[in-house]
Amino acid sequence: MRALRRTQKWSIAIVGMAALGTFVGVASASLGSGFTPTNFVTANVPNEVRLNADGIKFRTKGSVDVRVQKIIIAARGVSGWHHHPGMVIVSVESGAVTFTNADCSSTTYGPGSAFIESGDDPGQASSVNGAVVYATFVAPQATPPVFRIEDAPQPQPCVPPTDDDNGDGGGQENH
Repeated sequence: MRALRRTQKWSIAIVGMAALGTFVGVASASLGSGFTPTNFVTANVPNEVRLNADGIKFRTKGSVDVRVQKIIIAARGVSGWHHHPGMVIVSVESGAVTFTNADCSSTTYGPGSAFIESGDDPGQASSVNGAVVYATFVAPQATPPVFRIEDAPQPQPCVPPTDDDNGDGGGQENH
């Protein structure tokens, strides 16, 4: 009977520690606000890809997951610090989106422009007046698919764009 109680106490302690660890992990992430994604399709390319045509080179080292999303960004919306496994091609339909890198350099993109996110360094997207973008994610195959990894807030505060920024996009770089 004592062994059973001791086992129950340890089980409760372990579950409690796991819950606390999950809470701390989520609390330390840099969660965004004002981003509303809609998944259009998630698919899998089961084989390695080797494409080199018309000045475009694209290669995978195995199976990849692909997702296409429409993302509506509210005025003053911010993605939170994150990075993506693989790459993301982002096309701006309307509004202006500013992408800020871990070194606090930033570039603003307007309607008809596109940018690519890749690598392990965190970045953050934001919009002063709101925007609509379409994102095509290409990531290593995983079950379930993983297209975004949350990162902790950056230690040095990067100042988001203000209403004073012209927000006309087109890839205007700010340092």
